[in-house]
Amino acid sequence: MRTHRRLLTVTGLAAAALATAGLNSSAFAATTLTSGHVDVLDAEWDGADLHLHVHDEESDTEYEPADVTLSVPAAAKVSNPGYGFLGSGGQIWLLPDTEAEADAAGVLFAGVSTEHLTTGVFTGDNVSYRLVSATRDGAATDDFSVYTGSGVRWYDSDTATTSYKSRAFPVGAHNHANWAFEEAGTYRLTFRVQGTVGGVTESATETYTVVVSP
Repeated sequence: MRTHRRLLTVTGLAAAALATAGLNSSAFAATTLTSGHVDVLDAEWDGADLHLHVHDEESDTEYEPADVTLSVPAAAKVSNPGYGFLGSGGQIWLLPDTEAEADAAGVLFAGVSTEHLTTGVFTGDNVSYRLVSATRDGAATDDFSVYTGSGVRWYDSDTATTSYKSRAFPVGAHNHANWAFEEAGTYRLTFRVQGTVGGVTESATETYTVVVSP
């Protein structure tokens, strides 16, 4: 069983130190995560608001999504498994849904987490994660998707369909699926987490940067 300790985000720590020194925190470069178990979507509830973080399970560190670059190296390229939503190219860049495969390839094991959310807070004891938008190199893209090993789509950035944009997850859970990118480039993925507390809809929206190397 994993244990978690609540930490200030790296940005919060840096900002506090810089404020003490009278310096500008904007000089700090973003952190790049390249491998290991990382919950890309990690929701938390502080009693009044929902928040989204990136949680590095390897170091048990939380980051603000704006301060993290997720790296998908050339080593992530695999043969296209042939699902129609993955396009007609011979290869895709894949962050696989099992830790053994991710470790063998030296790539991120990307998770979707609600494990910091407790029962009895959100209606139905679940929240939803919505893919709000996706761009590649500054333009809308249909080259991103998240799917299970059997080819069941969770998310698809294809703007030609309104399906596969939102998925509900039970609180206190930890989920993994394949994160697929059909082309190299810099992706900006905007996700929203949403739930209902006492009849009031609560949400948080963040944008994630993913750099896929050719």
